[in-house]
Formats: sequence, C-alpha cells, structure tokens
Amino acid sequence: MMMNALVLQSDFGLEDGAVSAMKGVAHNVSKVIPIFDNTHDIPPFDIWAGSYRLWQTVNYWPAGTVFVSVVDPGVGSDRKSVVVKTKANQYIVTPDNGTLTHIAENIGIEAIREIDEKVNRLPTSGASHTFHGRDIYAYTGARLAAGVITFTEVGQELAVDNIVHLPYFSPKVVEQSIHGTIDILDVRFGNLWTNISRELFLSLDIQYGDKIEVKILHESRKVYSNIIAFERSFAAIHVGEPLLYVNSLDNMAIAINQGSFAKAYNIGTGTSWQIMIRKVE
Repeated sequence: MMMNALVLQSDFGLEDGAVSAMKGVAHNVSKVIPIFDNTHDIPPFDIWAGSYRLWQTVNYWPAGTVFVSVVDPGVGSDRKSVVVKTKANQYIVTPDNGTLTHIAENIGIEAIREIDEKVNRLPTSGASHTFHGRDIYAYTGARLAAGVITFTEVGQELAVDNIVHLPYFSPKVVEQSIHGTIDILDVRFGNLWTNISRELFLSLDIQYGDKIEVKILHESRKVYSNIIAFERSFAAIHVGEPLLYVNSLDNMAIAINQGSFAKAYNIGTGTSWQIMIRKVE
C-alpha cells in the first residue's frame, strides 16, 4: 500500500508531549507512515499565521501529501472539523476557522468534507473535547495518508464557498503606488514579508538600486515612512541599513541588514498592517 507523507503544524510548541502524542497516534495507524513537522511555533491562537505557514509550504510537497494544521482557539465549539482537497491534489486536515484562507486565495480548493467523528476519531480518546489535534486531526490525517480511508470516507461533502475566510486584502496599484499588507514575519530575523508580488512591484518599472518610498500604517496610523533602496541581497548594503528585496516566495519584503525591522519599529502582521510603496523619481 502506498504511503503519503503526513506533515504536522500547530501552535503547541515542543515544551510538552502534545506533538509527540499526535505522532504516536499516527504511528498506531501505521508504523511506517512518513511523518514530518512543518512548524509547531505558530504564535498561540494565531489562525492567520497558521494559514500563511500552510501556503508557504504546501507547494513544495508532492501531490497526495496530507497536512494537519491545528491552531484551534475554538476547540470544543461548533466550528467544523474538515479535510479539504486542494486543486494541487493535496489534503489539509484542520478546523474550519480561517486556517484555509491563504490556500483558498492562492492555490484553490477543489472539495471539502466534514470529518465524521463517529468513524474518524481515536477510539481510546474517551470524553475529551480539548485535544482534537490528537484525537481527530492526527488520527484522520494518518488514516488518509496511510490509505486506510479515502477522501470520500472522511465524511459528508460541504460547499466549498462556505469555507470560513479571514479578512483578506489583495494588493493593488493606485496612482503609481502599490498598496498591500504585511502578511507575516520572517520570524527569526524580523523581516517583513508583504503580499505584494515581484511581478506587481516590477510593473512600476523599477530596477535594482532604485530608491523606493515605503509607508507602513496600522489601522490608518502611520508607523513608518522612509526612502530605502531596492536591492538584490543584503550584501548590497551596510549593516544596519534597510532594504527592499524579493523573498523566497517571490514577494516583496523589507529588512534591516543584520537587524530586526519588526522589533525596531514594533510592527505586526495581518490585514490591519498596510504598506504602500512607490518609486522615487
């Protein structure tokens, strides 16, 4: 029987045994199932970050891969537990709480099914309703990855249009200025990753070395305003200087060479953090 990879992400951290318990459940389904971690350092309860980290990673895994994403502040509520099949023929097992926003916007969802907990719930989980990551998502994800169940055996089909979406702002050009959002941080280094694509940015006829005016607003309050250079890499500027560059997802990003831009200016992420960039003539 062909085994597909099972890739786990959560906001659980690694300080206790929660992630290990999820892997144990998966190994009880199949001792040879290949299990990998995406990240377990999603900020607690940050559904937006969970949504982004899925999109950041999914494209680099083969068709058939099963992702389990558990950022679930509403565990035990009436939010649905689902499995979606993406248009790239991968599967995501998750609460339907907004975690699928970036996948829906950037990859596309072909079908969604609600997990039937009468069939797809760890038999030894008892009456617990606070660890669905272990009892429902890891168990269902492992069964799907190992071929114990098919996608149609997950549960009843739901309407794709009814998937829960977080507010999402698409970048746009307004009078030679591009308006976008700070989608996420390159956390370890404090760089700002925007949702502005390289293609959209280059539509302003910009070359490496050009000076770019950058404004960052949080809920209409100006947080940052400066003119910085668009450069190919950090080697083009001095330590401590800011730059605009193309990140690993082919989107525009802002950094301080060997410093944290986010900490320097206390900048967060999400649609309430707007960025405007334009070429300085």
